[in-house]
Amino acid sequence: MGTSTEAVMQEHEQETVPRPRRTRRGLLARTALSILIPYVAVVAMFALFQRKLIYLPLREAASAAETGYDRTQLHDVQLTTHDGLELHGWLVLADDATTEADDLESAVQGERPLIVFFPGNGGNRSYRLKEIRQFNRLGCDVLYFDYRGYSDNRGEPNESDFAADARSVWGFATDELDVPAERILIWGESLGGGVATRLASEVCEEGTTPRGLMLRSTFSSLVDAGAYHYPWLPVRWLLLDRYPSVDRIGSVTCPILVLHGNADRIVPIDQGRTLFTAAPEESRNGIRKTFVELPDTGHNDVMYVAADQVETAVSVFLQSVAQSATATTP
Repeated sequence: MGTSTEAVMQEHEQETVPRPRRTRRGLLARTALSILIPYVAVVAMFALFQRKLIYLPLREAASAAETGYDRTQLHDVQLTTHDGLELHGWLVLADDATTEADDLESAVQGERPLIVFFPGNGGNRSYRLKEIRQFNRLGCDVLYFDYRGYSDNRGEPNESDFAADARSVWGFATDELDVPAERILIWGESLGGGVATRLASEVCEEGTTPRGLMLRSTFSSLVDAGAYHYPWLPVRWLLLDRYPSVDRIGSVTCPILVLHGNADRIVPIDQGRTLFTAAPEESRNGIRKTFVELPDTGHNDVMYVAADQVETAVSVFLQSVAQSATATTP
């Protein structure tokens, strides 16, 4: 009887020994799944809605009447894109120039630079009046079309269409307004730096040299910016719109000015420096590239904290490219 009981107990022990191991493996598996499933869900949400995170348009018309500009200085303009959308924007003349709306081509003739303006990812053109006024004070006309999907423009924002639309804006400046490339400066801030750099690289590769490329608070690539903000996501695999400016700026043959705040937490200054390093040392006409660090300046406060430094840097740049243009004119 005792032997039988002992045998049964030994058999029972043999059956129950592996169970704690299986329990531990099951617990580990359940823990891994409890982490993995939410992570995969977050990655899927990011992949599906990434453009909602990138582009933050204000979808209402920008009112020229509320800008404070005289109607002989600020003019509504429009163009038709490659796919039939109508983009709306402004042509804002320098402070010493005015004209009637039916004579815009004549208004931009002469020696004044024309700045083609590509903004960041938020708001609409009414949000950039400080920058526009600054350029006007410096004697520049400004051509600014809102992106598709912004303000009163139809369509949805995306990199490839932005690039095609930028070419349409360039064509409007050079063909409709008849402004020669050597008087056009391309300005891009934040995400607009990606649009501006691509446009400048494309026209330079085609043998046309703008007067200059000016970039403010922009990234080396949107992939780098995204990876900085979401290091725990596979951004480099998932991102649809990549804006690889660092790979394109090497083709830019015009003078280059880069401005960046050293307290920028949205696009760190290291990314601006990386982009600057990738640019040619000097332009086709011999002007060395310039990097201006804006002290104690973030990303969205530039025109409140460092407006004077920006104006000085742009003024010096405009003078240098103007002198070079004069020197090379037959």
